[in-house]
Amino acid sequence: MQKNIFEVDNRVIIITGGMGQLGRQFTISLCEAGAKVAIFDVNIKKTMFEEYFKKYIHSDIIMGIEVDITSISSIKAGLNQVNQKWGVPFGLINNAAIDSPPAAPVEENGPFESYPEQSFDRIMEVNVKGTVLCCQVIGEQMAKSGCGSIVNICSIYGIVSPDQRIYEYREKEGQSFYKPISYSVSKSALLNLTRYLATYWAEKNVRVNTLTFAGVFNYQDTEFLKRYCTHVPLGRMAREDEYNGAVQFLLSDASSYMTGSNLVIDGGWTAW
Repeated sequence: MQKNIFEVDNRVIIITGGMGQLGRQFTISLCEAGAKVAIFDVNIKKTMFEEYFKKYIHSDIIMGIEVDITSISSIKAGLNQVNQKWGVPFGLINNAAIDSPPAAPVEENGPFESYPEQSFDRIMEVNVKGTVLCCQVIGEQMAKSGCGSIVNICSIYGIVSPDQRIYEYREKEGQSFYKPISYSVSKSALLNLTRYLATYWAEKNVRVNTLTFAGVFNYQDTEFLKRYCTHVPLGRMAREDEYNGAVQFLLSDASSYMTGSNLVIDGGWTAW
């Protein structure tokens, strides 16, 4: 029988930010595919974990570990738990990230000229430093074992600028809003982190790729959806499950000759 090259059966995968909207999807999809998944998240609540993953918690294929990815000691402690239960991880999905949402304080969503320094530092701390530290700690172990796949989750706003015109309708509602600079800068940084590590660990058979997404539907307000979706050739935001296949592809042997690449799945946003 020919091997299924998309198989991830028994592969140990760490997902940062696994309690979030997309992190939950990646976790469920990979568990269904037979992988063993360890969630690293700073907000692991037992009741929520059991609610989201009740189908898997009584099996030996999922762990939820409280980890602060901005702390190297916290990452090492989390990895130690994975090692004790399952051994060396094969995959790492750097999914954890924060942004300034539309409901954030006015000063965070104001013009670039007055964007707060502390807001910039907070987002760079998680989105860039957190990803670097996870690669450093977990990637080192993969390199020593001679195999692995790291997937850095990026955004279209890491490769193109946000179109601030999408948010102009908020002015009419008396609410000034600009998509802040920090998220774009942080996601752009991951593109070259990917290239750096892909070449650095190539001889160790650790592949490193970026997966770039567009926006995901999460019951955003009607006016925002209308304006956003006019930029998307497919005419809609992504469903939360539509990135699962790409994640599994990058963690499987189907992508065995792929490293240092950026896989863009955006409904056509960057084609225009």
